[in-house]
Amino acid sequence: MLARACRTTESPFPEPVELPIGDSLDLHYFPPRDVGRSSTPTSRPRAERGFREVRIIHGRGRGVQRHRVHRHLARSPFVESFREAPAERGGWGATLVWLRIAAR
Repeated sequence: MLARACRTTESPFPEPVELPIGDSLDLHYFPPRDVGRSSTPTSRPRAERGFREVRIIHGRGRGVQRHRVHRHLARSPFVESFREAPAERGGWGATLVWLRIAAR
């Protein structure tokens, strides 16, 4: 009964929520189905604003979200490279992304 109620509940935000663009993105606030799509579209505006490095926080868990994020980052034309964050910046619960410098 509870599961059914959760699926039919409307979003608390009737309009899209605008997120500030910074040097990190915490994906804990996104539904799991949107994790990959949430990580790559944000690369373009960050590159255009001159960010060179971005930290994506996907959590540790079993690695499913990390895999989704990495798969999308590997396909993005705005991403130069990415790797697991060092322990002091989130370890395997975060990914550091280096963006291509946007042409001005």
